[in-house]
Amino acid sequence: MTMSTPPATSKHLSSLICPQVEQNLSIPPSPLKLGIMASGSGSNFEAIAQAIAAGELQAQIQVLIYNNPAAKVIERAHRWQVPAQLLDHRDFQSREALDERIVQTLRQFEVEWVVMAGWMRRVTQVLIDDFPDRILNIHPSLLPSFRGMRAIEQALEYGVRISGCTVHFVRLEVDSGPIIQQSAVPVLPGDTPETLHARIQQQEHKILPQAIALAAATQVRSGLKSEPI
Repeated sequence: MTMSTPPATSKHLSSLICPQVEQNLSIPPSPLKLGIMASGSGSNFEAIAQAIAAGELQAQIQVLIYNNPAAKVIERAHRWQVPAQLLDHRDFQSREALDERIVQTLRQFEVEWVVMAGWMRRVTQVLIDDFPDRILNIHPSLLPSFRGMRAIEQALEYGVRISGCTVHFVRLEVDSGPIIQQSAVPVLPGDTPETLHARIQQQEHKILPQAIALAAATQVRSGLKSEPI
């Protein structure tokens, strides 16, 4: 006799969502100076800004860099009174030329840490070398599974039962850097890319501010300098 498995529900699988993270992490006494890079709606930009405003993350957003003139993130930046700089990738002859301008802008605003919060462009060694172990990215899968574009669609196509999101340090190879923080999200029967994305995004908003604090705290405990090398 075979035993049937009850259908998965959010209630049944709630324990899988968002592992607990150490709170009150020891981070530098002065606020972290963040540069945010985004290409779309900017919901993760908003999550960082809200965490700062709530006193959950000791940081300040120095500048937003966005590459899509139609990106809605600019509206959020205006609302939070954050300086914003449009660097349209179509205006540059190479990825390296774009990254050189990005570095110049980040330096101009005295940025210490770079957060790619929905930045839909591959970065080059130009940017990575200027902020070694200071660039974080958030990706909508449990890396190392489903790197690159269409991560949520890939998860659904493969029929996985658990998906999620990952914050990691940026390396030249796409979505390959050391993992800082992850959150698991159940894939429910009947999920579409839109419904799964919505639940994953809720967890992104939780773990991204935590991962920024965790990365900074780790460097402090390691005795590293608080400013870029």
